[in-house]
Amino acid sequence: MILPAGFDHRPDFLSVGEADDLLQALESGLAWRQYPIRLFGRDLLQPRLTAWCSDPGVGYRYSGTRLAPAPWHPGLKALRDRLAARLGGEFNSVLANAYRDGRDAMGWHADDEPELGELPLIASVSLGQERVMRIRPRSGGDSLGVKLGHGSLLVMHGRSQADWQHAIPRSRKTMGLRINLTFRRILPD
Repeated sequence: MILPAGFDHRPDFLSVGEADDLLQALESGLAWRQYPIRLFGRDLLQPRLTAWCSDPGVGYRYSGTRLAPAPWHPGLKALRDRLAARLGGEFNSVLANAYRDGRDAMGWHADDEPELGELPLIASVSLGQERVMRIRPRSGGDSLGVKLGHGSLLVMHGRSQADWQHAIPRSRKTMGLRINLTFRRILPD
């Protein structure tokens, strides 16, 4: 599949063994929380679990949720360093999302908060259950699907966040745990 400019997919970034070990370590090793989100004037719980790890003093805010700095999990720190060397970028944080089953999802959005900068580099590593991420142009038009399998890497860079939105839709299929790790650089205030 040919992806639009600003998206690069590497389906076998981690070996199966590496991905298995990291999935197991993170499932029990992160402080998972289900945060409230305000949608259409109502407070609801996000349909997924979230954890945040970052360098000291690096927090993050999106959709009214404020994530305070938390120390790096050793497995995430090692993966961050590997991604930085491979991609030539620096990452000072990771947002982890756990999709417990097919009912957990992420709605249409772009990672375009000001603290990410004008052209953010986001490295998204998937572990566990394969899910399809939908990508659609902000200007309108059809969406396309990208299968994000166990150990895959999706790099979003350049104008990907300015020109496109992405989502992880719900699925009626029976699904197991998926953990997604989005490494990013938060700019100082």
